[in-house]
Amino acid sequence: MNEQKKLSIISFSGDFDKLTAVFTLATGAAAVGYEVNLFFTFWGLDAIKIEQGRSPVGKGFLPRIFGLLMGGLKSSPVSRLNFSGVSPHIFRYMMRKNNVATLEELVEAAKELGINFYACEMAMHILGLEKKDFIPEVKDIIGVTSFLKIADGGQTLFI
Repeated sequence: MNEQKKLSIISFSGDFDKLTAVFTLATGAAAVGYEVNLFFTFWGLDAIKIEQGRSPVGKGFLPRIFGLLMGGLKSSPVSRLNFSGVSPHIFRYMMRKNNVATLEELVEAAKELGINFYACEMAMHILGLEKKDFIPEVKDIIGVTSFLKIADGGQTLFI
C-alpha cells in the first residue's frame, strides 16, 4: 500500500529566517506530493496575519502592544544580526539577486500548493487574536490535540 507522505511543521517563531525555513520546507514537500500541515503558534502567528506590518491587532491593551512590536510578515526580524531591522531587507535583496523565492513568494506558493494552515487556539486567546485577524487560507483554529491527530503518521518538525 502506497500512502501519501505527510509533513507537519509547528511554526513557533516570527523570525524572518525561521519563517523562510518553514515555508521552504513546506513548499518543497508539497511540490513533491507530500500532504503539508502548518501549525502557527505564538510569534509564528505573525506569518498568517492579514495585517502585514506593525499594527495594533488584538483585543486588549497588552495584545495590541505586542501587535505593534511584532508586526506581521513584512516586519519579521532576522533571529541573529538583525541590525535594527535592516537585515530582512538585505536578505530579500540577496534572495532576488540570486533568483531565490522571497519569504512573501514562498507564502504565496504555499497557498497555491494547497498547504494546510492552522492557527493555535491557545496562543490566539493569549494574544487576543481572532480568526478575522488571519488570512483566509487558515483552514481552522485548533488546539494541540487536534494538531497531533492531523500530524499523526507523518514527520513533524518544530521551527
